[in-house]
Amino acid sequence: MTSQTAFRWFSASTGALRALHPARGSFPKLLLGSMALLFLGGSPSLAREVRVAIQQNAQSLTVGSSTPAKVLDGTGQVLGTIKGLEALQAEAVTGAVNLAGKRAWQLVIVPEDESGLVFIGDRWYRGQARLIRTSDGFVAVNQVDLEDYLASVIGKEMYVSWPLEALKAQAVASRSYAIFKMQKPKSSLFDLLSTTTSQVYAGIESEAPSTLEATAQTRGQVLTYQGKVIEAVFHSASGGHTENSEYVWSSAVPYLKGVPDFDQEAPVFRWTANFTAAQMRQRLPGVGNVRALVPIQSSPTGRLKQVKIVGDAGSQVLSGTQLRKALGLKSTLIEVQPQFGLVAGQATTVLPTQFQISGRGYGHGIGMSQWGAHGMAQQGKTYQDIVQYYYRGTQIVTQP
Repeated sequence: MTSQTAFRWFSASTGALRALHPARGSFPKLLLGSMALLFLGGSPSLAREVRVAIQQNAQSLTVGSSTPAKVLDGTGQVLGTIKGLEALQAEAVTGAVNLAGKRAWQLVIVPEDESGLVFIGDRWYRGQARLIRTSDGFVAVNQVDLEDYLASVIGKEMYVSWPLEALKAQAVASRSYAIFKMQKPKSSLFDLLSTTTSQVYAGIESEAPSTLEATAQTRGQVLTYQGKVIEAVFHSASGGHTENSEYVWSSAVPYLKGVPDFDQEAPVFRWTANFTAAQMRQRLPGVGNVRALVPIQSSPTGRLKQVKIVGDAGSQVLSGTQLRKALGLKSTLIEVQPQFGLVAGQATTVLPTQFQISGRGYGHGIGMSQWGAHGMAQQGKTYQDIVQYYYRGTQIVTQP
């Protein structure tokens, strides 16, 4: 990001995000009243914090604070202060990160007002900003209270207008997942990523009254199996039946067992994708013109585990997950229908000119189906009913 990066802020009167551009190194002027709703959303205490990597391998990044803030080094020593609403460029320099003349291997931006926000890249976040030098630049990390983090995650992982019981189920699942990952962090520098690799996190822009309420009403609640917090994975929609973990991953997890789903209202419950012969040849290289996709092994619910790609120049075997990634499919619960004709330049050989793939669901199909949670909530089920249905044999425990 450059100094021309768009800075975002909420209007409390409309709830809408607005994008503004900084002029001469300053944030756009904000009325304090317009941010009051944001300040009210913060957690009352920092009982547990999570470190979320917002950007990796950065060479330059726009950062700042909504209020005056201290800049510390990695040992906690104060190096100086920065003004509120001042857009600054953090830069990777030899062996350090530089921010307005303050240099250290790690710089920490701490708003002096506990309701202050930090700006990283193109979004506002609660908590602190940590800029840590690495061999490839620096990583920008948001260190934030876990409950504040969850209020944002829920707003990215579900529609904020969904029934509260579904949002509460997402809160318990996401909290459990985050704590599980914090016990086995992605890196010594951070616990989670802000993308679908972990859970989607976008700072205050994805908070809403409903996500704050869902977080508050389930505060500290996690799912455990035999006394341990579970890896509460989830997906958008299963296509009618969730999956046993061993049919998608390499190992069986006792609480991740397939169950009939309630996701029939999902827009991705059924879908189709079409590929030309040229697209198949490009996305599945090494076999020439693709003749057929031959299923080798499928799960009991029909998810493709292994498939043989047969072409006029050879063949290869892929896992269902590999095929999904190569073709950009929504799931591995698919059927393939080749459509035959003459391929240009191959007038003597009949080959498929197009492949139509019919599928159901979106995601890996393991754990909680978000559209299924929506369906159960509409039927009057509680969040406890929902999470214990999708995560078999688990208990809901409140942690301090």
